[in-house]
Amino acid sequence: MAKEKEEQTPKTLESQPQDEKPEEEIEQAESAELDDKKKQKRKRGKRIGHQNGKKIVEARKQIEPDNKLPMTEALDKLNKVAPKRKFDEAIEIAMKLGIDPKKQGQALRGALTLPHGVGKTNRVIAFAEGPIAEAATDAGAVEVGGDDLAKKIKGGWDDFDVCVAHPSMMRVVGGLGKILGPKGKMPTPKNGTVTPNVVDAIKEFAAGKIEYRADEHGNVHAVMGKRSFDKQMLLDNIAFFVDHIKSVKPTEAKGTYIQ
Repeated sequence: MAKEKEEQTPKTLESQPQDEKPEEEIEQAESAELDDKKKQKRKRGKRIGHQNGKKIVEARKQIEPDNKLPMTEALDKLNKVAPKRKFDEAIEIAMKLGIDPKKQGQALRGALTLPHGVGKTNRVIAFAEGPIAEAATDAGAVEVGGDDLAKKIKGGWDDFDVCVAHPSMMRVVGGLGKILGPKGKMPTPKNGTVTPNVVDAIKEFAAGKIEYRADEHGNVHAVMGKRSFDKQMLLDNIAFFVDHIKSVKPTEAKGTYIQ
């Protein structure tokens, strides 16, 4: 008696959720942000040969790349040789760290408020509801909302510097990853912009709280203040930032941490 061929029942595909999880949206946004920065870096690299004016060239002649200076002397040198502009320039710090951001546990990212600020204020918006939304407005947020605010951003509005969100609002904010991610404005718990303490976050970022993030080579860049700052103010800010970076050393990092 011939065996009957068993009919193969097609496997039922599990239905995929229509909306991606907020965590996935954040990861995609951060990846898009890195890609966008890489593209901008390549563009700057192509143009850099045309950006060096006579004043910059003359200033660089007075710098000895291999001569390491104490921070106080370095700031004096900066004010002495760097050509002054028509605006109050930002003073930045760049630190080369012995980490590999591509490896799990070694990605470095965060935010902090410097002792003397950075000489600027931020326009902050907040995703919040109910009493928290009212408190966010009182704290100084320029825009507060939920679906209505998300719709406004999707429509092209971008007149803000920092976006803060209550964890319960990530269901709304998650869909903005592709818009806010490349601009570095996507809320994330890593830098304190996704937090139940929305009011405190708004006040801190509005007052000039800075964010930092290690690039693919392990470098961290951050603004330390303005050129018009008193030298001691800059020294205080720099020391505070360096101590903070030391305190957040990844446990997985091996060898010399601050290179």
